[in-house]
Amino acid sequence: MRLNRLALCLLTIGTGAHLGAQAQAQGADAAKLEKVIVTGSSIKRLKDEGSLPVQIINRTELARAGIASAEQLIAQLNINGNGLDNLASNADVVDGAARGNNGATSANLRGQGSNATLILLNGRRVAAHGLNGGTVDLNQIPFAAIERVEVLKDGASAIYGTDAIGGVINFILRNNYSGVTLNALADVPQEKGGEIYGASVTAGFGNLETDGFNLLASLSVQDNKRLRGDQRDFVNTYQPTRGLAPDTRGAPIATLFAVAGTTPTGAALGNVLSQGGSNTAGPFDFATPGLRVNGINILDLPGQAGCSSVDGMSPYQERLWASDSAKYGCAWDTGRAAVLQQPVKNTNLVSRLTFKIGDHQVFGEAVLGKSESSKSFSPNQITSGSGTATTTLPNGTVVASPFRNLRYPSTGAGYDAVFNALVAAFPALSVNRGLPMAFRWRCMPCGNRELDTESDTARFLIGADGALPFFSEWDYRVGASRASSKSESTVGEGYHYWTQLASLINTGVLNPFSLTQTPAALSGLSAASAKGVKLYGGEFTMQQLDATVSGPLFQLPGGRAMAALGVDQRTEKYKFDGDQRSNANTVEALIFNVPFDNALATAGTLKRDIKAVFTEVSLPLIKNLDLTAAVRRDEYTGFGASTNPKVSLRYSPIEQVLVRGAYSTGFRVPTFKQMFDPVTESQFVGADFADPAKCPSLVVSTTPGCESVRNFNTLFGGKANLDPEEAKMKSLGVVLSPTRDVVANVDWWEVRREGTIQAFGLRTLAENYNLFSSNFQRDASGNIVAVDTRWVNAGETITKGLEVGLRTTFLAAGARWNANFDVSYLLEKKSRLTANAPFGASEVGRFTRAGDLGIRWKHTASLTRAEGDWVTTFQHVYRSGYDDFVLPGVANGTIKPAEWSPRVLPYSIFNASVAYTGFKNTTLTFGIKNLLNDDPPFSVAYDTNTGAGSSWEPRVADPRGRAFTLRVEYRL
Repeated sequence: MRLNRLALCLLTIGTGAHLGAQAQAQGADAAKLEKVIVTGSSIKRLKDEGSLPVQIINRTELARAGIASAEQLIAQLNINGNGLDNLASNADVVDGAARGNNGATSANLRGQGSNATLILLNGRRVAAHGLNGGTVDLNQIPFAAIERVEVLKDGASAIYGTDAIGGVINFILRNNYSGVTLNALADVPQEKGGEIYGASVTAGFGNLETDGFNLLASLSVQDNKRLRGDQRDFVNTYQPTRGLAPDTRGAPIATLFAVAGTTPTGAALGNVLSQGGSNTAGPFDFATPGLRVNGINILDLPGQAGCSSVDGMSPYQERLWASDSAKYGCAWDTGRAAVLQQPVKNTNLVSRLTFKIGDHQVFGEAVLGKSESSKSFSPNQITSGSGTATTTLPNGTVVASPFRNLRYPSTGAGYDAVFNALVAAFPALSVNRGLPMAFRWRCMPCGNRELDTESDTARFLIGADGALPFFSEWDYRVGASRASSKSESTVGEGYHYWTQLASLINTGVLNPFSLTQTPAALSGLSAASAKGVKLYGGEFTMQQLDATVSGPLFQLPGGRAMAALGVDQRTEKYKFDGDQRSNANTVEALIFNVPFDNALATAGTLKRDIKAVFTEVSLPLIKNLDLTAAVRRDEYTGFGASTNPKVSLRYSPIEQVLVRGAYSTGFRVPTFKQMFDPVTESQFVGADFADPAKCPSLVVSTTPGCESVRNFNTLFGGKANLDPEEAKMKSLGVVLSPTRDVVANVDWWEVRREGTIQAFGLRTLAENYNLFSSNFQRDASGNIVAVDTRWVNAGETITKGLEVGLRTTFLAAGARWNANFDVSYLLEKKSRLTANAPFGASEVGRFTRAGDLGIRWKHTASLTRAEGDWVTTFQHVYRSGYDDFVLPGVANGTIKPAEWSPRVLPYSIFNASVAYTGFKNTTLTFGIKNLLNDDPPFSVAYDTNTGAGSSWEPRVADPRGRAFTLRVEYRL
């Protein structure tokens, strides 16, 4: 049919998942028609058949778009969500559950999360990242050896099992290649920072059809350079007239705080701000009767130089943050210290040897990868007291925190200047001369913190496919593979041994109130450096055996019924190690603020076995009406079985119209860490907390029952009895081809997930006490003794959207033109904490701190002109705006900044490229990304150490600006 052939050509529709190909004689002239298995099905069939929405992107299109990595490809897919999955979004401080993002990038189809998007390489699974054991790092994909990418925009658990809820991305490697091809790539921004360089060599020998064998090898290297915040003008955290200001008083010139403390003998430890005894609220303000002020920076006091006298510092905006007591504080622009895009170097090697023996192919494949990243972010913030008087060693021993009584002494060289400035504004504090100074300080001489991560990945595969013996119309496909991902993070610059750092300050050697330090201080910092210490390491391995047979069953009015039957057996293992130093359980080994994860180290290697059986039938009920049904049953050690069906329909009443629809169920198993992390128990150390059973308002006060509760523990860690998340997916669409050269499609889809695995914080549990009362453990008197904040199967999400496409090809002005327009429109996105709770507000077009931004409208439009040796492409990428984050002072009506806007503007950029093939054996492709050099749209979403976004949103925009790309391909 015309529509089917053109639809495939223009990348609108297709089916299949386990890639393979076989020629089949058809018609009197025995013409060979390719029979394939494409993403989303197990049945080999002619490739112009299909009922599922699959987008196919070949290597030529990738080159023209200037796409040099899997991450850049994912960013261009409209169907991909906008989560914390890319190198820009996770370029700042991460630890705990987020540590697996160190140097990693992931896919997030339909906004369902990176752990609900299945990644395949040549139709088979790859290993999850070694540090988290639950999400695939796309850096392991050998992008230079990719022939094409197939994106299935539908659930596929009935074919593949777990994770295929949001969709499937199948990276297909080159095959049966002869010759040698050299590639070089440069992607250089107009402004310095964020450069990308790459090179690859691909060599093939032998031809399967004529020689009976083919040997393919490809080696590639790509280097993504660091992009710092101070290299882009749009990064500016201090814009109070627009409603943005940093919420930190840890500045390069330290800020004074009134902090309680005790001496080793138990006597009260004095403090220069302790006007009136041992109070920790600070002195009374000289300008506002009755107001105590705290967090005082001498630069912000009357007669002083002002916060802005130091580069990067600014007055703290207490009204924006609804904190009047902070009126004499200074803040620091953390955005300039952030790394907008972390540096990553990837090295990949692919080798494949294939033999053709009659109707059979036997092959062996090895894919090796190394990814090296160096994450750099703002210098450590040092605070007297550091939030708690104690800390815990890896073995559980509780010891005094080295910063418990951290103070700058009166013997320090900078003491008198700071004290004199303080007393000039608060004369009543003069009696405190000689008392030590408690403070909060951004330790600029300590240097930016750095974490170095190295991941080694490997997949070894042997397999065969061909005609089934004695049943020549049936095909088989078998394979045995082993995949692994081993990762390790080590401490770089900017981290120091805790006791040594405390000693440098307590003795007055290191001066928190000065931009310059003495040689003795710098020498002391160098001696205290913890560079090179291993943070943690993890390894995920997977062994897999799979076999599938497919072929015809019987004749139906519309044609022959086809079927596939398969089995799949996997063994997955995961191990995570924390601090392995021999002296780790000593105070001397403690490193300040380093994100160790010792408490969650696994008890040896965790293991689970998966056995699955699946079948699929394609029934051409009548002419132009096909019904496909599939079902898969997976059995997991630990929590039993999951059975998932899928039914899809394809109907073409006339040649110009194709109607398609599908219904399926899916599941996502808990990760190893979600199930088996050790349970950690720690004493509550946060702000005052009121028992939600006795004080519904949750406001600590003198009201009976609303007194502060502090003597209880919080529990976090794995929960072995977690169940898989369950999902139901629906889709319905129509494809129209009014002429031979025009194809349009509209597809509606819905994903409903139940039992989503979540870990709720203490505040959320308290605010929803009626739903989580069982999480609060009490003694016989009804007092809280512990609160369980571990993972639970609780929530439910609903996501709905439309995918719209229009493609056409035509001849005009002596050239061939191709025009494409693809839209992803989010109709609905909402969630609820538990199945019996009401759904929350719409998450479409509204800022959320974590997870996926529900961007309403995303489109990509392109126009390509081909004439002779020249191909020119022009592209527009658009992401609609959304409701921005609102700072507390704006939310409560205290202040309305003069230039404040509740909306983040759309992100809209234009790209262009031109390719020339006129040189012998050479293809040159030159491109310009972001032609107009547009900055990312402004957002008041402040960094808060969860991402690199300070005045912009890294989940949406590319921070590099205008960039020039050059790709040279030379074939020997």
